[in-house]
Amino acid sequence: MSTSPRYIAYYRVSTAQQGRSGLGLEAQKQAVSAFLSSNGGISLAEYLEIESGRKRDRTELLKAIGHARAAKAILIIAKLDRLARNVSFTASLMESGLEFVACDMPHANRFTVHLMAALAEMEAEMISTRTKAALAEAKRRGVKLGNPRLDEFRGNPEKARESLVYQSDKRAMTYLGLVKEAINSGCRTFQAIGDYLSSQGVVGPRGGQWHPTSVKRLLMRLEESKAIPTSDQLAL
Repeated sequence: MSTSPRYIAYYRVSTAQQGRSGLGLEAQKQAVSAFLSSNGGISLAEYLEIESGRKRDRTELLKAIGHARAAKAILIIAKLDRLARNVSFTASLMESGLEFVACDMPHANRFTVHLMAALAEMEAEMISTRTKAALAEAKRRGVKLGNPRLDEFRGNPEKARESLVYQSDKRAMTYLGLVKEAINSGCRTFQAIGDYLSSQGVVGPRGGQWHPTSVKRLLMRLEESKAIPTSDQLAL
């Protein structure tokens, strides 16, 4: 049995176009490959996150973390500096407690990530302060601020409710791929599906473990969207 360190690779590109064309991705893969060759490690799996400006759930990162945890492997990333500036990435990495390595900063540790995140947060606060000052000045000049859609909801509770339902359905759809994986793998109870989601590193709606009731609500939303068969058809 091989005693070489085992790794789960996580790659990230910022747009779907980059993911398809390989811009940035090939360089990340080369960096990981060179690191593994130099250090004698083996790659068990690769996860690719294709992000857009609106997608922040980082499903592939959670799957990579879940896989690494289950396999007792090390999470490997090509470049830490930009990722460490992303709050959701840093939070997921720190909370996981996983051992990780970055090819561009091989001696980085959890303290390094925490420090980089703190600096990024400080910079964000400075930007926020400047933005607030600019908005205050705009308001002083008579510029109308705020979301114009709020006027649609004032005095119209039905439209407000529809908006909330839409946002809830949209969040539910982010779990669709993993729910289908769970069902296809043989999960036939709410508890089993919840356990599968947790095993993939996906946290529940309130940040904790999945419970049968929360899985049931998730499936009901997906069923209403006709994204999956009904519970009766699935024999749940």
